[in-house]
Amino acid sequence: MRAISPPIQKPRRMHRVLSSSKNQLHIAVFFFLLFLSTIANAQSLLPGESEEQKVAPTVAEDSLGRQTPRGAVSGFFKAVADQKYSRASQYMELSRGQRSERQRTKLVKSLQSLLDHGGDIMPYSWISNTATGRLDDELDPDADLVGSVTYNGKLINLFVTNTGKDDAPVWRFSAGTINEIAGIRTADPLLVDRILPEALRERLVGGVPLGHWLAVIILIIVAYLFSWALVALICFLLHALWSRARVEHVDAAIKALNLPVRLYLSVWVFAFLSQQAGISIIIRQRLSTLTVIIGILAILILFWRGTDYFGDLGKQRFTRLNRASAVSITLFLRRTIKGAIIVFGVIAILGTFGVDVRTGIAALGIGGLALALGAQKTIENFVGSVTLIADQPLRVGDLCKVGEHSGTVEQIGMRSTKLRTGERTVVTIPNGDLAATRIENLQHRDRFHFHHIFQLRTETTPAQLRTVLRELRATLDTNKMVFSEGKKVRFTGIGQGGYKVEVTAYVSAPNFDTFQEVQEGLLLSMMDVIVKSGTFLVLSSQTVYLQNVRNSAADESPKSES
Repeated sequence: MRAISPPIQKPRRMHRVLSSSKNQLHIAVFFFLLFLSTIANAQSLLPGESEEQKVAPTVAEDSLGRQTPRGAVSGFFKAVADQKYSRASQYMELSRGQRSERQRTKLVKSLQSLLDHGGDIMPYSWISNTATGRLDDELDPDADLVGSVTYNGKLINLFVTNTGKDDAPVWRFSAGTINEIAGIRTADPLLVDRILPEALRERLVGGVPLGHWLAVIILIIVAYLFSWALVALICFLLHALWSRARVEHVDAAIKALNLPVRLYLSVWVFAFLSQQAGISIIIRQRLSTLTVIIGILAILILFWRGTDYFGDLGKQRFTRLNRASAVSITLFLRRTIKGAIIVFGVIAILGTFGVDVRTGIAALGIGGLALALGAQKTIENFVGSVTLIADQPLRVGDLCKVGEHSGTVEQIGMRSTKLRTGERTVVTIPNGDLAATRIENLQHRDRFHFHHIFQLRTETTPAQLRTVLRELRATLDTNKMVFSEGKKVRFTGIGQGGYKVEVTAYVSAPNFDTFQEVQEGLLLSMMDVIVKSGTFLVLSSQTVYLQNVRNSAADESPKSES
């Protein structure tokens, strides 16, 4: 029965997630209302009315409720359940030769019998409830498809058409549909009627034999037990034949899928069994709304459990990485998504009862946009924090340079990030600004650049200079912390104060402190090389000048004494 099937750094204390509870409230309410706005915009994508149908024209009321396709179908089945066949025939577009009382009753019973023998009608929530019908179904504007029946392997679609005027629509089962079923005889008794005793077939409850109601209860139990056994068997086979199914996170995923799959499968099995057993279309149509709701609940449970599953995975991963701020955001997003699931579920379920909730949703969506404007910076900082966690340009404990500030990252919160500078001050940077700023991470360098220029005195001889160059290269070659590629020791020029020797290399070190230790050792070794070669580094011009004055005074003093 297709119509009844459902729609498819180890924290020293708990990091502060927001600077205040007010910020968290703004974010939560914003996402809540933004979701409602999204649902309002997505209504046109769901089975229902198109954009052209949102503003329904004012139409005259029909005494039989036939001003909409849904009203025509529901009115027909109500009249059949009450065994008022003459009234039920008024929901059919009959020709002149079909309007006798006998013909009317015969046509109504023929349609009912065909539907009982495996036919189906769409759930009421899927049938248009506007006077114009559905305009997005690629059918004539005055025709809507509401179900189908099968006879001798031939599929017969059931259409309702608008036979009234624009300001007074009257929807009925189309003349073409009535003509197709007029000559069909279904003499075979229903399967359920062949099994039931006569007493349960003759006693009617709600226009349906009592035995059919009892059969429905039995089929519900059978459908659930069958689905439970099938899902349990699949889980057993997965654990027995697939070794990864015994891994903790895979097993958790299988358990999360268990209940929603079982419920959804139960609905399909029940729909199939009730159709094949020949359960009265009156019962099946009354239960169609319930089956749709159960299908929606199964999907909602699937999303709910999926949110818990992925939330737990993220929480465990971030906990192992000592990223408390990421854990806080994960928990916050999980709560927000669950709230959205509840709202969507309420809207979907109300929609199955024919409640028009679009106006309220649109109002809440406008409220969400207004709140977004009022809390723009708060939302910007929250989105920035999510971006930082996803992209991970920096982590707690990293030495970074952000703009004009340099320091160690102490905390990444949902509103801001804190840096501890070399002066031991704390710089707080809003995450919205941080996500749009150039970030230089000094912590995760694969190597450190060693680059220094030594300036030797002009008294240095070429032989001394060659010795210095050779020994400086040897100093780099013998140090195991220096990479072999990129090493350069070059005499680069004659400056105003002396000869320039440039030394470039890359040092392997796990962090900046270790690099400074290696750099210190290399510089001291290179100073030893320069001293042993017999030359010296250039001193500042002022010091050199004073030294020359002293030397000159020392040279002249013996002359004056003599």
